[in-house]
Amino acid sequence: MNDDFLPSAQINVLQRRADVLRRLRCFFDDRGFFEVETPLISHDIVVDRHLHPVGIPKNQITGVDSNSNEMLWLQTSPEFGMKRLVASGASAIYQIGKAFRQSEMGEMHNPEFTMLEWYRVGDNLESGMALLGELVEEMLGQPKTKRVTYRQVFSQHVGVDPFSCAVSDLKSVALQHGIEIEMPCEASARDDWLNLILSRLIEPKLGFEGGVIIYDWPVSQAALAVIREEEVPVAERFEMYVHGVELANGYHELLDPDELARRNSVVNQERVKDGQPLLPEDSRLLHAMRSGLPACAGVAMGVDRLVMLALGLKKIKDVIAFPIGRA
Repeated sequence: MNDDFLPSAQINVLQRRADVLRRLRCFFDDRGFFEVETPLISHDIVVDRHLHPVGIPKNQITGVDSNSNEMLWLQTSPEFGMKRLVASGASAIYQIGKAFRQSEMGEMHNPEFTMLEWYRVGDNLESGMALLGELVEEMLGQPKTKRVTYRQVFSQHVGVDPFSCAVSDLKSVALQHGIEIEMPCEASARDDWLNLILSRLIEPKLGFEGGVIIYDWPVSQAALAVIREEEVPVAERFEMYVHGVELANGYHELLDPDELARRNSVVNQERVKDGQPLLPEDSRLLHAMRSGLPACAGVAMGVDRLVMLALGLKKIKDVIAFPIGRA
């Protein structure tokens, strides 16, 4: 008898998952946030070098003849829609819903997954990190969250300054730890080496005595974060790690629409070099930012990973009913 109709997660796990979702909603409701819904299918999409969205020809959705090249996109994050709400007067909002990303498969990934995202007007880097730490401490029963800068975490774990060392030094670190990979040592590959070392040598060691937030990232990895001008400029981006798992990514949000347009153009150039298709650079988010996006911080958290950590499970299939193989 074929049993692939069965869920990959046990029913009692799904019941406990429902409790996690209930507690998440209580956390935000108690702090004056309200829950919103934004489209899963949109004309707009986050332009990111490493996120590959699922596109659908617009005429397949609308049933109306249109330019065959016009696409709609399954959202990789509700970010654009939520920021449009913030620009329209919503001061503290959260959303729990589905997100979609191509080519994300594995023990920690499924192409369709559940994301929690929130924004609060008036929050900056400090208050954004504080709320994230408070959430993880309450949801997982963790001790006080520790914070460490991107520079400090590289110095502590692999003995290099990620902002000043040569790319060849990063390659040497990888080789010293038994990582042999064909990748150029040119300046343009710097972020690739940094990401490799972070994911392979640093992240697996983080967050075993309480959550750890890494903040003040390289400007080249700013995404949609504000840049703070210092002797070495940094991006006001922050990421949470628990038990070696990357759990959440947050920004003191970029407000300058011209800078967003510039970053979108740069990222699309990188995507072309990677053999990936161009993504639309214009968006309703840009229009919203031009109308005035108030200062805020936002965070995206993987709910499936949060449930895994809460229940002590190791694979995403153990906390979702029907992963892609059984969908």
